[in-house]
Amino acid sequence: MHGMILLLKAILGILTGLFSFTYLRDVLRNRSEKPAKAIPARLGIGFATNFLDTLGIGSFAQQTALFKFFRLVDDRLIPGTMNVGDTIPTVIQAFIFMTVVDIDKITLISVAASASLGALLGAGIVARLSRPRIQTGMGIGLMLVGFLILSGLLNLLPLGGEATGLAGWKLMLIVVMSFVFGALQTIGVGFYAPCMAMVFALGMNPLTAFPLMMTSTALLMLAGSSQFIKKNSYDRQTAVALSVAGAAGVLVAAFVVKSLPLIVLKWIVCAVVFYTSGSMLRSARTTIKTDHSVN
Repeated sequence: MHGMILLLKAILGILTGLFSFTYLRDVLRNRSEKPAKAIPARLGIGFATNFLDTLGIGSFAQQTALFKFFRLVDDRLIPGTMNVGDTIPTVIQAFIFMTVVDIDKITLISVAASASLGALLGAGIVARLSRPRIQTGMGIGLMLVGFLILSGLLNLLPLGGEATGLAGWKLMLIVVMSFVFGALQTIGVGFYAPCMAMVFALGMNPLTAFPLMMTSTALLMLAGSSQFIKKNSYDRQTAVALSVAGAAGVLVAAFVVKSLPLIVLKWIVCAVVFYTSGSMLRSARTTIKTDHSVN
């Protein structure tokens, strides 16, 4: 089993090396670009949002809002900038949590592989679905799970557990759902909160959600970010700021997560699930209103 984790780390390391080579070469080739304004602000955004990302809250929504509010990045370049800039911090998260969190190797590898296959094979199918409907369904589903988690925290329902892995139908269920969540991530429906909700609902230790989330997402981002570089669809200086400051934010937050008591982690999971539920429902409503106004 230990060999399987080493193999997974080796694959992640090789992919990261290839991505880093492409990334660094592109940045150096374009080092004559006019220096960007407000570099400290870009570094601050990278640190803060990746700190939150390591706690399981995510970073893309906050980065998008901040880039738009302060007009730091062209709207067209925001998706590529976030994917490229946040890839290395996410890989660091994956390596840290794979190392420091005790988790069943079969569960980790199965979930990571399933999410990656979902992004590769399911993206075409999911892309044809109505995003507002998906967001509404996921928002409602996460809200219901959030209430279940809250009921367990308040001792109203016997929910939650401290298992480090799954087997049988529970393992099959999380693998299937990870495939779905991986496909949904390709259209902007986050992987973190649904993964956290599944882990908690199936009786696993909430801490095990972190290596599951980070490893799966790191593999997905490594596969997709290189395309943004090749298509010149990202803001290089902002991406570098996200990578450098984001890595620092990850290291600080990882220590915080590892040292938190279990009950605090459970409350964080609950808060993240409710936050993401509300965010998805708001996004769905905004999209529907925008579509109606256009029509």
